[in-house]
Amino acid sequence: MGRGVRFYRGGAVGADQGLTRLFYDGGCGFCRRAVRFLARRDPSGLIRFAPLGGTTFVRVAGEGAKAGLSGSLVVLTPEGDLLIRSEAVIHLLRRLGGIWGLAGVVLARVPGVLRDAAYRLIARARVRGGACPIGAPDLDNRFDP
Repeated sequence: MGRGVRFYRGGAVGADQGLTRLFYDGGCGFCRRAVRFLARRDPSGLIRFAPLGGTTFVRVAGEGAKAGLSGSLVVLTPEGDLLIRSEAVIHLLRRLGGIWGLAGVVLARVPGVLRDAAYRLIARARVRGGACPIGAPDLDNRFDP
């Protein structure tokens, strides 16, 4: 997949308007830590979270969508773009704003092939990170099944 894939036309609707959806691998310790990191730094609630294989992902993306994805963090932007690998990370950093947004701008200047190579190296090592609890997603309305 290139820089981003148009996932559905018309962007988000209803309560999701303006929100970014992050779908993550619930069994990956690195992904779970990334979700905790983002949830703590997104007090305005612009990012919603759901497991990559959960009912929300299936509802939004369809049954066969996961098979075509080669990333453990998948972002659905408010505009309807599906981002994977480093493009997803850049979008999330920019969404946080502040120093993290600046980090996203700087990271975007690195050639995509190098960013994605680094992402794949981290992704290979992530399975050794072990799973750890995200926190209390039941108490946070940004977490979907």
